[in-house]
Amino acid sequence: MTVTNLRPNMDHWQERVDLAAAFRWTARLGMHEAVANHFSLAINEDGTRFLMNPNQRHFARIKASDLIEVDAEDPATMDGPDAPDPTAWGLHGGLHRHCPHARCAMHVHSIHATVLACLADSRLPPIDQNCATFFNRYVIDEGYGGLAFEDEGARCAQLFHDPKQKVMIMGNHGVMVIGDTVADTFNRLYYFERAAETYIRALQTGRPLRVLSDAVAEKTARELEDYPEQAERHLDELKAILDAEDADYAA
Repeated sequence: MTVTNLRPNMDHWQERVDLAAAFRWTARLGMHEAVANHFSLAINEDGTRFLMNPNQRHFARIKASDLIEVDAEDPATMDGPDAPDPTAWGLHGGLHRHCPHARCAMHVHSIHATVLACLADSRLPPIDQNCATFFNRYVIDEGYGGLAFEDEGARCAQLFHDPKQKVMIMGNHGVMVIGDTVADTFNRLYYFERAAETYIRALQTGRPLRVLSDAVAEKTARELEDYPEQAERHLDELKAILDAEDADYAA
């Protein structure tokens, strides 16, 4: 769905609408945390300019026109009246500065992904189709060093050196998901939380796990990567629901 730009002085309107929809739906799913957590979307070729949520605005209230434009190469960004949250600047600024293939980035402290990040062994075994989606496609950060100010953000960004790995299980912290578009990234975030929930609930039974072989897990992951238009249709359906119930996200 293409949305008419109701704010003609604002560039990247469709991207703004998509990102606002992702914020709203993340709140509906309870995957946000108070007025913390951040999403960003690169808007220039090298990825150093990006849209992100304003400082400490609840995900359920964010509109397309609220999103701020940030320059990862301009430290003076933090001196302006629309300065982002300092940890958002540290984590997302570092990511867009050091990892140009991360066009979109979504960081949350969702319950099940964070539980996984708190285990001594934070690996996600391929026990079902959703878990298999992420086989060999995540990295685990074992070096949490406190709030994600600039040094911590730069350290985390360096872990995304393999373009195939688009999820960071942030030990003792939460999860960071990257992708090519808002739809691609949100879809991955959604399914990672579902996968983590399945695994955590399976552990709670105390019974042995039925783990897929590496060959089947890899085959499944590749098949899902190539599945046509899943991410785009997922986001389009969410926007259709929002349009019917809460259309001010696109204002």
